[in-house]
Amino acid sequence: MGKTVAEKILADHLVEGEMKQGEEIALRIDQTLTQDATGTMAYLEFEAIGIPRVKTELSVCYVDHNLVQSDFKNADDHRFLQSIARKFGLYFSPPGNGISHQVHLERFGVPGKTLLGSDSHTPTGGGLGMLAIGAGGLDVAMAMAGKPFYLIMPEIYGIKLSGKLPPWVSARDVLLEVLRRLSVKGGVGYIMEYFGPGVAELSVTDRATITNFGAELGATTSVFPSDENTRQFLASQGREEQWRELVADDDASYDQVMELDLSSLEPLIACPSSPDNVVKVSEVAGKPVTQVLVGSCTNSSIRDLTVVAKTLEKHEISKDVSFEINPGSRQVLENITARGDLLTLIHAGARVHQAGCLGCIGMGQAPSTDGISLRTFPRNFPGRSGTAGDKVYLCSPEVAVASAIRGVITDPRELGEYPEFTMPDNVLPGDARIEKPWPEDSRIEIIRGPNIAPFPDFEPLPETWQGRVMLKVADNITTDHIMPAGAKILPLRSNIPAISEFVFNQIDHNFPLQMKEAVLEGYFGLIVGGENYGQGSSREHAALAPRYLGVQVKLVKSFARIHKANLINFGIVPLTFADPEDYDRIEQGRDVVIPGLRTTLLDGGASVQVEVDGQQFTALIDLSRRHRAILAAGGLLNWARNA
Repeated sequence: MGKTVAEKILADHLVEGEMKQGEEIALRIDQTLTQDATGTMAYLEFEAIGIPRVKTELSVCYVDHNLVQSDFKNADDHRFLQSIARKFGLYFSPPGNGISHQVHLERFGVPGKTLLGSDSHTPTGGGLGMLAIGAGGLDVAMAMAGKPFYLIMPEIYGIKLSGKLPPWVSARDVLLEVLRRLSVKGGVGYIMEYFGPGVAELSVTDRATITNFGAELGATTSVFPSDENTRQFLASQGREEQWRELVADDDASYDQVMELDLSSLEPLIACPSSPDNVVKVSEVAGKPVTQVLVGSCTNSSIRDLTVVAKTLEKHEISKDVSFEINPGSRQVLENITARGDLLTLIHAGARVHQAGCLGCIGMGQAPSTDGISLRTFPRNFPGRSGTAGDKVYLCSPEVAVASAIRGVITDPRELGEYPEFTMPDNVLPGDARIEKPWPEDSRIEIIRGPNIAPFPDFEPLPETWQGRVMLKVADNITTDHIMPAGAKILPLRSNIPAISEFVFNQIDHNFPLQMKEAVLEGYFGLIVGGENYGQGSSREHAALAPRYLGVQVKLVKSFARIHKANLINFGIVPLTFADPEDYDRIEQGRDVVIPGLRTTLLDGGASVQVEVDGQQFTALIDLSRRHRAILAAGGLLNWARNA
């Protein structure tokens, strides 16, 4: 039986386990990336491991999230990260140099390699033929220490592409269509692999848009083959020697297959407030727009900004619209400047910002009250923009620029002829500000500002667990619900005591105080949740901060992959309802006892009895032997120290 692209990379990097679906496997990690919002904690965790130097082939520390230096906190974190990179042998990409995923695609990604990143959109690298996976910071810290990355062997979901994208339809519309069909939880447990004749019609930046946005499916990752288009992209970057062909065997088989004719697609848009709330643009056309943002790790490449600029050669932005451009990297900014496209954008009325995440993570660019904001971003979760009750739509650069011109949501095909443009055969690299790893030197000091707090210690799991249902939440709770982003909270990512004051802030702003009062009374916390609990960002703070407050168990209908892994890493026991209808029978505020939880975990039990005010419920334990030992120890760091 032939192998898929994903299976070939998995087999090349397998260090433990067998590639059988549902079994835990361990992979050798070649490269890692962090960004500053998750990286500060990841490096505190790396320090706690006690390894003097990173052991990967290549690790990069990026600063791309917390760019607004409204006080000392972000600037202090940037100096901390730079000194960490110098101390431990990482590349360092400073603020303003670009979004981690865009820069990594341009300067560091290599077909056939594994990449682990402390950001859920790390699968961007799949556009180059990498196996690029998002994970929590502690998993990335372990990988930098030379440890393998553990995951449950996923199934492979093949998406067979045929045809060619019509004018005014782009790669964003491909994944919007997949989301429309599968939903935000349709990729859970899968690697999404693209194949078929239509693949040759997509550039590497097209493919990277698809694999990046594929994170919203809940998939483990997404991957394209490495072919002639991949070679051409690497050649344009001056890195052709790093190319290798990597395609699926002719007799490879997939666990699921979706067929998608690119030529049948039309412009699509995700309506508020979920990436899978997808309709045809024509169905919502005419709604007034107040803000349009082009950028983010999904759509900020040279190609994306070029098509916007070429469209604006014959048009101006509506005076009722704030039209803003966030370049994906310094390379993108340098090249659109050299080609004259930046001047076109400025003349047309665009506001051009520094290269970075900015409004995508709620770091500025909040929309007006009740105003519709169109964004080429990957997420439109409620309130993520920084405005309560926001009306954020997700779309392609083509839909974005057409709507900015007309002042209403617009099908770009109404603009007439699609602008012609070609991508350069050779690009300005834009990497002059990236620091290469420094030589090892014990005299290098790590610079710590007053906002950087020590990593907290956690106690082992007790034999019988006693607590209280502190919160009950619905389906599709995101990590933004659990641990919000935004300009106020993001700077606290390196200070767990401070950031814990905002846990579940969007749902119940009194939760931290109630949790502290419960702990004083001798109760630990249990959270009850619905389907797909913890979808969205890889931020481990959504596990770490609740754990700091005293949350030790979560009982839900189903978990998102990365969040479940983060819960285990910090000693929070993830349980699922044996009978989903039991969810309706458990009320917030009730006392809970789980007898023999520790022994049940270590003995490999598949279920445990949960007693809620005298009623008994069966909860399932879907964990590997390694996961169980980590939970019993109180978390991954405790387990690693004692291993």
